[in-house]
Amino acid sequence: MNMKEQNKPIEPTRSELEILQVLWEKGPSTVRAVNDELLKQKDVNYTTTLKLMQIMADKGILKRDERQMKHIYSVVEEEEITKAHLLDKFVDSMYNGSAGKLVMQLLGNKKASQQDLQTIKDLLKKLEE
Repeated sequence: MNMKEQNKPIEPTRSELEILQVLWEKGPSTVRAVNDELLKQKDVNYTTTLKLMQIMADKGILKRDERQMKHIYSVVEEEEITKAHLLDKFVDSMYNGSAGKLVMQLLGNKKASQQDLQTIKDLLKKLEE
């Protein structure tokens, strides 16, 4: 594997993202704990969750602590780094790299709360300075 491939961010699948969401929220967990959380959202088989988490560990998305009987899985890359990469890729592919088009589409489609609007205004003011 060359240096470029080593530094390339890993792009999780939709199912892997569901597992990452649980681990980002709950912290390092066993497969059983992750599967229990996923069951609150949809019908998922324990063995499927186990296999996916093993694959994610092999890909370097998760790391596995094998010091105890029950293996504990944790996320390798910080949540914000993964989300920033995925968002950049989405904006590039769907909006030709224009964050402005994304924001206008988003605000046009969803009703933003007054708090959200104020946060956006504050951010814009900060960016202009």
